[in-house]
Amino acid sequence: MMRPARSTAGAQNVAPLISRRGAELRYSSYDVLVVGGGIAGLTAAVGAAHRWNVGLVTKGTLDQTTTFLAQGGIAAALSPHDSPELHLKDTLEAGVGLCEEEAVRVLVEEGPARIRELEQLGTKFDRQGGKLILGREGAHSMARVVHAGGDATGSVVASALAQVLTSGGRVELHENEFVLDLLMDSGRCVGAVSLGEEGELTVSLARAVVLACGGAGQVFAHTTNPLVATGDGHAMAYRAGAVMRDMEFMQFHPTAFYGTENPTLLLTEALRGEGAFLRDDAGERFMMRSHPRAELAPRDVVVRHMRRVFDRDKTDHVWLDARHLESRFLRERFPTVHVGLQKRGFDLCTQLIPVAPASHYFIGGALTDTWGRTTIPGLFACGETASAGIHGANRLASNSLLEGLVFGERTVRELDRYLAVADPAVRKVRLDLADERREGNDAAAVAESRRTVGQVMMHMCGIVRTREDMEKTRTTLEALQASLAAPGLSVAELELFNLLTVARHIVATASVREESRGVHLRSDFPERDDARWRRHSLAQRDAATGELVVESSTVVESSAGEG
Repeated sequence: MMRPARSTAGAQNVAPLISRRGAELRYSSYDVLVVGGGIAGLTAAVGAAHRWNVGLVTKGTLDQTTTFLAQGGIAAALSPHDSPELHLKDTLEAGVGLCEEEAVRVLVEEGPARIRELEQLGTKFDRQGGKLILGREGAHSMARVVHAGGDATGSVVASALAQVLTSGGRVELHENEFVLDLLMDSGRCVGAVSLGEEGELTVSLARAVVLACGGAGQVFAHTTNPLVATGDGHAMAYRAGAVMRDMEFMQFHPTAFYGTENPTLLLTEALRGEGAFLRDDAGERFMMRSHPRAELAPRDVVVRHMRRVFDRDKTDHVWLDARHLESRFLRERFPTVHVGLQKRGFDLCTQLIPVAPASHYFIGGALTDTWGRTTIPGLFACGETASAGIHGANRLASNSLLEGLVFGERTVRELDRYLAVADPAVRKVRLDLADERREGNDAAAVAESRRTVGQVMMHMCGIVRTREDMEKTRTTLEALQASLAAPGLSVAELELFNLLTVARHIVATASVREESRGVHLRSDFPERDDARWRRHSLAQRDAATGELVVESSTVVESSAGEG
């Protein structure tokens, strides 16, 4: 159920975060401002541009998003033997009691049409004999995952959408521009302020803003997410007063390459879908005795049993074994993984590959309904930045790209309705930016602080959590925040402040949830507790005090409509 945001009338939330410091100030104006260039943002921008004046701002380039790097495919009921009902059932089971059924039903029923539309845009999904090749992944009851370019689905899909976006000339694209904060006027979102490559500030006024900024995997030291995944959308939505939901749930992918890289190489779940095994140091397939689906159990279950092997064997990795699969097939089906491992001195075809869990997908996000509406008028969110209730406590494999497609498109439909009756223009708001001199923080100190955040979150509030460890984490984060001066106009500094904001939310909500459910594992509360905790966590900034407030809400039992 949607909750209204607390009043922020007259507040300009950018003032506490940045100072103008004499930077050049530019203005632009749109009907719709989309923030983020992944699959959700591209879908929203391309769709909205059919009717509205659209600007898209992304802090990197379109090939630096999590979508572009995605190896996994897109799940949808495309087989004559499959159905949306079966896809719904698998998603609800993987979500361990916290999915919102209405949102899941929207996902699975509208997904097939969105994939067909992608094909019409030029996306070439893998086929054999003219038929789509459907792969199987963890927790799916049947093969329903489409791929493109083998394990390069994300880049193929993103490239197709980007081609439409850039060739049509209907969307004003701004790459390498970092959005700092949202602009608020009398409780309504009316745009955003961003930092350009040359240090200039741009005030983008908009009748509606769509946050599609991706995830926050960089909160943790071991992640598959690109360096740009610093939770910027989550942090700015929170500062604006939006309700954030289920921020304790960060999904760790079981099979990331074990090493010190950041980001690390993902070994796609499709490898296990094609028959690769997980083995411990003794060579035993430990998942065989742990779950009926063995290596294709839900991700949270695989990670949980990997952790038990780590504790038992005093190790921090296990082994992925694809040696029994045909070499030519592996090279052709998984070119990204095969070449990536070669660069790291490993051969997928002939060697065991060391793997360990890495942060992969942030389930928590800005609370939205099934039309992308947040709790703030004029502010919409879709994709990984949003929490529409699809994933519950554990995302089903290959539902993430589908989410961006389905809810990006639904956000466009709601924008059409909203803008048809909203004010025809946004007045030029007063921008309360201080012009004080801020030296900011030393670059080396910022880099070291970012490493500290990643390490403490990974080791103290990562795969397995305890009250004692989370209290230590909270203390460390507070001390780190207190040691920092107010940020200057530096992307690295501002990313650090966003990471600290998201890390605080994860710790606060994880501390409250005294159970183990899905990707949230607590060794001091090892059992699932439906009686007390089949509830969502809600986090919001108190407008009067600026403090973080954590509450909870019930899971909607039926598919009744949301307000």
